[in-house]
Amino acid sequence: MPAKLSVNLNAIAMLRNRRDLPWPSVTGLGQIALEAGASGLTVHPRPDQRHIRFSDLAPIRALIDDLYPAAEFNMEGFPNEQFLELVEEHQPEQVTLVPDDPAQATSDHGWDFRKSHNLLGNVVGRLKKKGFRVSLFADGDPDIEALTIAKETGADRIELYTGPYGGCYDEPERAAVLLEELGRTADLAIGLGLDVNAGHDLTVANLPPLAARISNLAEVSIGHGLTADALQYGMAETVRRFCRACGQDV
Repeated sequence: MPAKLSVNLNAIAMLRNRRDLPWPSVTGLGQIALEAGASGLTVHPRPDQRHIRFSDLAPIRALIDDLYPAAEFNMEGFPNEQFLELVEEHQPEQVTLVPDDPAQATSDHGWDFRKSHNLLGNVVGRLKKKGFRVSLFADGDPDIEALTIAKETGADRIELYTGPYGGCYDEPERAAVLLEELGRTADLAIGLGLDVNAGHDLTVANLPPLAARISNLAEVSIGHGLTADALQYGMAETVRRFCRACGQDV
């Protein structure tokens, strides 16, 4: 099965927040993305609400429930109490836990599973009791001990942090090395019974090699590159381009 595409709405929300105006519409562009073939929508509601606002969450949930019940809502964030309460209120199909400091501009590393074993075990346990699928942000290092700990937390998936791979857009030899590392990490995770997502700086150019190397890739979450392309091609056509890059017949 080709990987599913979840469209990250953060960059759209950040553009909207430059003015005290309701456009571009986060839900409006989310609807265009779902209508064009995206399998879900992703948000990262940071404490300072610099892009996605807490008030966006209920309308996104309603959009999916009312018009696209087969789609999924993915909420990602650092598992502090505020974030966990937002998750429990808005009931996403998937919760992606990331080790972000609130001051970070964007996610830039995966969990240190050795140091965070107890924290993640407690949080994952809380979320699993309420029926959420849980994914943990992970670096692309093929570290079997770390991945074993991720599995022991009770998580369902890891999301491979693909930022370094995406940053090699003009270094094909380096990109090939990092792609193989991501692939080996995915192989180990799948062997442990974890499903594998991926995200960060993925484009229509670098996504097909990733999808080819990780044949069981479950989902990619893409925001910045997809939003940039939407300025050129429009949201609907951009979503179709990314779906085809995932290997979907669109």
